Amino acid sequence: MSETWHSLIAETEFPAEGKVATKIAGWHVLVAKTEGGLFAVNDRCTHQAALISTGRIRRGAVMCPLHGARFEMATGRCIGGAYKDLRTFPVRVEGGQIEVCIPDAAPGMDELPVVI
Repeated sequence: MSETWHSLIAETEFPAEGKVATKIAGWHVLVAKTEGGLFAVNDRCTHQAALISTGRIRRGAVMCPLHGARFEMATGRCIGGAYKDLRTFPVRVEGGQIEVCIPDAAPGMDELPVVI
């Protein structure tokens, strides 16, 4: 599957709260800055398809606001639950810009969040 790097935001403009949620090429993406660095995941809980970006991020993990499942930002791995892991995307800083590598193919229904 082919992928393309997309510019997200200047590194100096990254919010103090440590996360940016956006839509890139049809994908809902959450980028977070944790103690371990910058990480990007598909902004969709694998349990109930909620936007995971509305949850809090602590100790390198994001918590689903609907049911409390926690996912490691670095790997997407579900912590302490039986839910499917989050899809992760490569992140880099080039020329002071934070970039995310997103698949060129549009996300499937099982990768889109329910947005009301």
